[in-house]
Amino acid sequence: MMVGMMVGDGPLGIASVQAAALASLIWSCAVFVVQSIGIYQIFRHNSGPLPKPVSSSLDDDDVPHITIIRPVKGLEPRLYECLSSTFRLAYPRSKLTIYLCVASAQDPSYGLLQQLVSDFPGFDARVLVEEDDPLLHGSAGHVNNLGPNPKIRNMSRGYREAKGDIIWIVDCNVWVGPHCAGRMVDKLCGFRPGGRRATPYKFVHQLPLVVDLDPSDAASETIPLLPSGTDNPGSSARPSSPRSLLSYGGRIEEMFMSTSHAKFYSAINTVCLAPCTLGKSNMFRKSHLDLLTDPSHNPSIPTSRNRRGLDFFSSYICEDHLVGDLLWRAPGKLLPGGPFRNHGLVFGEVAIQPVAGMTVAAYFARRVRWLRVRKWTVLAATLVEPGIEPFLCSLHLAFAATTLPWFRSLIPQTWSAMAAVWLGTVAVWMAVDRWVSGKLHRLESVEVDENTPAFALGASRRGGKEGPRHRRPFREWLAAWLGREVLALPIWTWAVLLGTTVNWRGKQFRVRMDMSVVEVEGEGDGALTESSRPSSRGNKDRID
Repeated sequence: MMVGMMVGDGPLGIASVQAAALASLIWSCAVFVVQSIGIYQIFRHNSGPLPKPVSSSLDDDDVPHITIIRPVKGLEPRLYECLSSTFRLAYPRSKLTIYLCVASAQDPSYGLLQQLVSDFPGFDARVLVEEDDPLLHGSAGHVNNLGPNPKIRNMSRGYREAKGDIIWIVDCNVWVGPHCAGRMVDKLCGFRPGGRRATPYKFVHQLPLVVDLDPSDAASETIPLLPSGTDNPGSSARPSSPRSLLSYGGRIEEMFMSTSHAKFYSAINTVCLAPCTLGKSNMFRKSHLDLLTDPSHNPSIPTSRNRRGLDFFSSYICEDHLVGDLLWRAPGKLLPGGPFRNHGLVFGEVAIQPVAGMTVAAYFARRVRWLRVRKWTVLAATLVEPGIEPFLCSLHLAFAATTLPWFRSLIPQTWSAMAAVWLGTVAVWMAVDRWVSGKLHRLESVEVDENTPAFALGASRRGGKEGPRHRRPFREWLAAWLGREVLALPIWTWAVLLGTTVNWRGKQFRVRMDMSVVEVEGEGDGALTESSRPSSRGNKDRID
């Protein structure tokens, strides 16, 4: 039975089918082109060591000062190693200010943060506790001086007390390489070798990459100089019984971030048609954000809003995208020090996030939160997202190839031929993803030294958790790939069509169409959480 007969035998029916097939062909080809751009960039920049940065080797007076803000909540896997990477940056120590921001002194991470500052004397580093913030507490403060966004409330004081103009916000569960700061400053400020200068950027960021640690590996490492009475963040991950399939959420997350997300993130940040950022590691100028959130300088800002800078976004969720979007829309030639280019991805520098013990339900919840936030930030992109996944996109191509008359001499217009084209396209897509994920997880562009944790060594070096002895067998990799793709459409349907609430840092929020949030109680409205309550080690329903 011919595919073209699906709608009817009449001229109108055939024309309608062929028009749909033409649209499917255009769509699938566009997706393949975008993916090809991303794959090219990944292989171009992640296949070997990167050039040394310029800014970190300048005369001391010429090195830009960076205020690094690391919001912390609970004990993440490998938290000590991730946070200590900030203190091991190959950047002049006198040009770094490090703020470790935590909501409460009762947070499980508080003792570790104090120990971390003690372990690295000589740095301008402080632990800032939200409960001690004079803007929110004390005689001159009030808890409602900021909106409900818990991450902004956490970072607010660090931002307000920043030294210098450059702000670098790095999530606590991210490890960065030793030369990362220098390369990000180079791109932000336009430093090039030989004293040359390029057009600076308003905003720069890194490609995020997840490494799933086996529970036994996560439990086998210890945190150096951990204060007494503090649990090893990996210790609770040791399984008491064999793992079930539902415990491999971290493997699926690792797969997503090193295949679909990495390809499209790299591609979109190459063509630069729209802002595309993820708030794992972002750098920008405080002066720009303060100016653009001031109604006297930016008429699009409501005059009733009296918050400036990062605080302006405390009533909204997805603050990373909103900060990037605001900077993107600002005319670069009108900002102080301009002209500026919009956003710059520091290709080759990856922000590595180790995860351990993530269940499939937790992965599902994380993706639901992400999509429900994106639904109102980039509605069009969210609505077409299922069409960029391999199963549906390959179906578009198979439909076009077995319907349009141009392919009739090559491909029979039958259901069996359509199934064969679909299966072949999916197989090629899978092979490319295997290739791309393998390239990224070799971490060939990441510099290593004696302080590099095992999860950041990569498959190209002995001893890494992704190293030769631990490389994912194809059968295991295939199971994660199929799991990711099978779950993609159900997750999208649940997130986009069946709810507006998200669970974030242990609190429940309803996301409005203007991207502002209202804290609510209970599950309600299709909300989905990682767990019903925080665990004893402080794994606080974190899905950001």
